[in-house]
Amino acid sequence: MIVNEKWQEQVLSWEYGSSANPDITSIPIRAFPAQLHEEGETRIIELSLSEMIGTPYPATTPNLLANYIRIQANENIAAAVNSTSEVFFIMRGMGRTETEHGTVKWKQGDAFTLPMNGGSIHYADEDAAICWVHDAPMLNYVGATPSKARFQPAFYSKEYLDGEIDLIREAGIRENRNRNGIVLGNPASEKTRTMTHSLWSLYNLLPKGAIQKPHRHNSAAIDLAVSAKPDVYTLIGKEIDGEGNIINPVKAMWESNTVFVTPPGWWHAHYNESDEDAYVFPIQDAGLQIYMRTLDIQFVKN
Repeated sequence: MIVNEKWQEQVLSWEYGSSANPDITSIPIRAFPAQLHEEGETRIIELSLSEMIGTPYPATTPNLLANYIRIQANENIAAAVNSTSEVFFIMRGMGRTETEHGTVKWKQGDAFTLPMNGGSIHYADEDAAICWVHDAPMLNYVGATPSKARFQPAFYSKEYLDGEIDLIREAGIRENRNRNGIVLGNPASEKTRTMTHSLWSLYNLLPKGAIQKPHRHNSAAIDLAVSAKPDVYTLIGKEIDGEGNIINPVKAMWESNTVFVTPPGWWHAHYNESDEDAYVFPIQDAGLQIYMRTLDIQFVKN
């Protein structure tokens, strides 16, 4: 059967100059308060911005979906999704997660990753909350299903994370580094220095009284404020002036166990005006961006 005429029904074209930068809805700055997971029944709370960014499926950014998993004491909940990478950060409580790869025990401050979700069940020994981010939106967009795991699961204990921060803390403060953090990795993504082949994450210390100057990158960020007192915040804006200050910034407050979204390409700087150290755990699709050579992270040089 010759299908030329039928296929021609799908043909469109646009003039190049007016179509090179199509008008696609921007990713907004948005915060999801901790109150969403502090009360109520055991459930998964999707932090979806799909109505704002125009996806027909739940998504926080075009490639990623963040969720809060709330589990009441002595209860459990199953979670399965079509993804190639998942990151879990334990915001509150103690418990365990049963997976096809084995059972992992966890507590507040731990993090772990899973590939190719074959279904997992999360059990809480006490009231618990987990931040769960995965790349199912990316697979939904291209209509794909993963055929094999690209990495082995990894568990990052709170003791490991804090210990690694301690190793760089003094030098970072002394040298006033733009970031005082550790990029989390996996042997399968050692070349890109990312947590998985698609996801990147940083355990970042913001010392009391510190300012981490503006930087930007082409990956959208899902930022989990792990711990912060009042007067810790991020300023976010599209442009900077000649002295490296963000022009007309939006202030995103850090509140413990709260997620906020930083749009791609926007400058952002962190401020800790409190009397205690603060920590943030950003998760991005920068694994893909680094692989494609498009991340283009830039730091203010002033």
